[in-house]
Amino acid sequence: QVQLVESGGGSVQAGGSLRLSCAASGYPLRRMAWFRQAPGKEREGVGCIDFYSTTRYADSVKGRFTISRDNAKNTLYLQMNSLKPEDTAMYYCAADTMWLPCSSTQAHQYWGQGTQVTDSS
Repeated sequence: QVQLVESGGGSVQAGGSLRLSCAASGYPLRRMAWFRQAPGKEREGVGCIDFYSTTRYADSVKGRFTISRDNAKNTLYLQMNSLKPEDTAMYYCAADTMWLPCSSTQAHQYWGQGTQVTDSS
């Protein structure tokens, strides 16, 4: 069984930075991704990274957020810079043990519990 545990969320002023982490236990993970859900809104994809570190980003975060991974540690990261009030949301890590590209629309197999990011401006 795969478990995903996010960390690194917090309260930050607009323009600030945060780095989220998602530590995975269990099996090696292939496709990994970040999602977020703001109050009253639907969950949206933030970005995705495959096993070979090919990435995709939502237009709303391009140039500000960077996804990376450490396969040896089975850990996913999200570096968030130039944060905006509209980035306030619960951020979730998702992952798969299957070999899927980020272009796949197949739902992720595993999800974390989330970490909250809040604008303190």
